[in-house]
Amino acid sequence: MTGTFVVYGAAGSGSVPIEAALSLLELPYRVEECAPWEGGQEASKLVGINPMLQVPALALPTGDVISESAAILIWLADTYPEARLAPALTEAARPAFLRWMTYVSSAIYALYWITDNPSRIIEGAEHHAAVKSRLFDRIAHCWELMEMQLRPGRYLLGEDLSVLDLYVATASRWSPGRRRFYEVAPGLAETIRRVDADPRLTAIWAERFPFTRGWER
Repeated sequence: MTGTFVVYGAAGSGSVPIEAALSLLELPYRVEECAPWEGGQEASKLVGINPMLQVPALALPTGDVISESAAILIWLADTYPEARLAPALTEAARPAFLRWMTYVSSAIYALYWITDNPSRIIEGAEHHAAVKSRLFDRIAHCWELMEMQLRPGRYLLGEDLSVLDLYVATASRWSPGRRRFYEVAPGLAETIRRVDADPRLTAIWAERFPFTRGWER
């Protein structure tokens, strides 16, 4: 596929693992900065792109658009299999890859729709802090359950870095934060630190999700 991909997203958001995957694949892309959680004009940028008015979304050189972070990452990995960013369809690790990609998306990522704005499900600002606290506990518990069932090699699914590693390395930095992630999922910590330190990703992390002082909190 030739031409430029367009990523709709923002620094520190769910578009970051997609940008990282495109960088590893050495595919031409540009980012349309969009922070729909700010509402107004930012959300309006996604009209005609994603009816959910959410990022990330990926416009292909063909003009087609894919939304949903897990779907985008799986599509990129499968479309460019030579990069080995996902187990092949016939490999033993493929079922686990699909399981954990959808798990991170549905059990963890989906909860941020509420934590970003608790008024979406409950009235009364006095309740918002408690709602967020419980959801962050739930997210930590989900990381713990994932850790209990994975036995990583160099990376989460073995010896090859996959889009799952990029996905977890990004999502584990969101609240309740990487420090909590290390506490509840110590078996995944070394692997994710390896993704953080991968020299191929240094530039993308620095530009799109920098490791600023105190970032692990």
